[in-house]
Amino acid sequence: MRAEVRRWLVPHALAGDAEDDMVLAFSEAASNSVEHAYHPATADDTVDVTFWTESHALYIEIVDHGLWQTPSDQPTGRGRGIDIMQHVAFVLIRHDTRGTRVLLRHPLSGDPLAPLHLAPSVT
Repeated sequence: MRAEVRRWLVPHALAGDAEDDMVLAFSEAASNSVEHAYHPATADDTVDVTFWTESHALYIEIVDHGLWQTPSDQPTGRGRGIDIMQHVAFVLIRHDTRGTRVLLRHPLSGDPLAPLHLAPSVT
């Protein structure tokens, strides 16, 4: 999956480490979907990925159809995926009875929102 994300990002010629950052954020979101959404796991479990661009930003959406698992407040030595995603991209996470949607957004050249620090949210 990471190779496909990288292939999709190449034509956008992201500056600096932005391509690696978006691949990392995607990988964390997809891994969380695979690891946490379905208990017990079955062959019918799916994770949907959608890529798109708009004039000033690119987006990756990762959707599972499982049940939200509230992150533990106890230290486990794990559980940094959401923090990592939020460090490298704008992240919006929504969950309901239909599953969890993670939206990753990265500004492109000329993005009027790029200078703003938008607080990510989880609901």
